[in-house]
Amino acid sequence: MLDWSEIKTVLLDMDGTILDLHYDNHFWLEHLPKRYAQQKQISFEQAQQDLTSHYEKVSGTIAWYCLDYWAEQTNLPINDLKREVQHLIRFRDDAHDFLTSLRNTGREVILVTNAHPDSLSLKIEQTQLDRYFDKLYSTHEFGATKESQVLWQRLQNKQPFDVQRTLFVDDNLDILQSAQTFGIKHLLAVANPDSKKNSRTITQFPAIEDFSDLLSQINANPVS
Repeated sequence: MLDWSEIKTVLLDMDGTILDLHYDNHFWLEHLPKRYAQQKQISFEQAQQDLTSHYEKVSGTIAWYCLDYWAEQTNLPINDLKREVQHLIRFRDDAHDFLTSLRNTGREVILVTNAHPDSLSLKIEQTQLDRYFDKLYSTHEFGATKESQVLWQRLQNKQPFDVQRTLFVDDNLDILQSAQTFGIKHLLAVANPDSKKNSRTITQFPAIEDFSDLLSQINANPVS
């Protein structure tokens, strides 16, 4: 699936790739609508419908990933609400061994997430995921999302990487397409980002359900 003898740098998404996406899906599709319905004194179903419609309008933009934006739009303390369900924040079951093998074989491991810096901080607080990475970036500091070529250009200017020797892993197919357009040679999709949902069938990119399937190849090809 992947030629690990060529891969020196690994760029990793966070939510759905390293962390279980169930937390985020539950927050945006269940918990926030519940709190929004209470505040607006409308039904849960109406709140879900109103918020989902708004999500779709800004999907893929900085606004969609911005907690400050949603606090302003909903007039709710989003950071506080996210903490109400923080017990759901957890690593994917296969993440620890995968990240450990990447580090032990001498690869540069970099987190690139569209998550807001406050969300990234909360998840570091809950999981200590930062210990696995050489660098962690929220795309908010670049003013563009991974869906945009601007992000990749700005990221490479700040954190130079060889596109021919870089692997990018994400669960979002639009983002993988953006990375491919930028020229990143090695791409991998996560087929099962949410542990509470069925795996997806992905044909556009190499896809995986369990990182442990990669460990023997990673360990057999350390970076010299």
